[in-house]
Amino acid sequence: MKDLIQYAIPGFILLLVAEVIVTAIQQKDYYDAKDTAGSLAMGIGNVLVGFVGKVIVFGAYSLVYQFRLFTVDMSQWWAWVVLFFADDFSYYWFHRISHSSRYFWASHVVHHSSKKYNLGTALRQTWTGNLSGAWVFWIWLPLLGFSPVAVMTMQAISLLYQFWIHTEHIGKFPAPIEFIFNTPSHHRVHHGSNLEYLDKNHAGVLIIWDRLFGTFEPERTRPTYGLTRNIDSHNPIRIAFHEWTDIARDLRRAGSFRNALGYVFGPPGWSHDGTRKTTKQLREK
Repeated sequence: MKDLIQYAIPGFILLLVAEVIVTAIQQKDYYDAKDTAGSLAMGIGNVLVGFVGKVIVFGAYSLVYQFRLFTVDMSQWWAWVVLFFADDFSYYWFHRISHSSRYFWASHVVHHSSKKYNLGTALRQTWTGNLSGAWVFWIWLPLLGFSPVAVMTMQAISLLYQFWIHTEHIGKFPAPIEFIFNTPSHHRVHHGSNLEYLDKNHAGVLIIWDRLFGTFEPERTRPTYGLTRNIDSHNPIRIAFHEWTDIARDLRRAGSFRNALGYVFGPPGWSHDGTRKTTKQLREK
């Protein structure tokens, strides 16, 4: 199976260099050398770990595909259209739950840990996502009858689309495009740590799911990027595993099985003693 992401890496690097040059010419503050180095290290690690991760995902999809309800003929154009919407719908819920369940957030937080927003940030990817089971949100597709190769190809296409929206150099597109598609403006909101921007705009390619399910927020002011509690480190090991180690620390002080479940599967920021706040609690306060 061809890995579209690996083929796209030279294009990613060329566009990244071009954005760095334009940013320097315009004397903007969009880049920081150490931050970008950390993002690139995470991207390289993601590719290396991905060799194992993709074997796990392909194996899981292939196993489920043996029990498929139907067989979708991927030689038909309509099959790819249906798969596109099904994949994008799956991505929305994966992304949304990755912000509402700490177990999945522990992998996804990597992508939000930069205080800059640029094409380098797009490459700041998790090392533990597939290993911790993020693929379960797509498992219904091979069960329905889409081939594992087709499902993984569409996932790669979605990730390719999401690369270019990590930029501050593009403002807003005409209203019809902004209404339907995920754009730099919408995704800047998603990376914002401002209270009004937290846990908004989970789209992959289409912003319609956020509009339908009540998680859409338009960009009104330039976001403050990063986390509500930044890790202030460019060490890739720290970036990759800080939330997992924080979970382990919280489990040691949980005091009960119920609290332990809260620290692992509850929303990010949950604490049994109220010392930390979830997004919902911060908004209520």
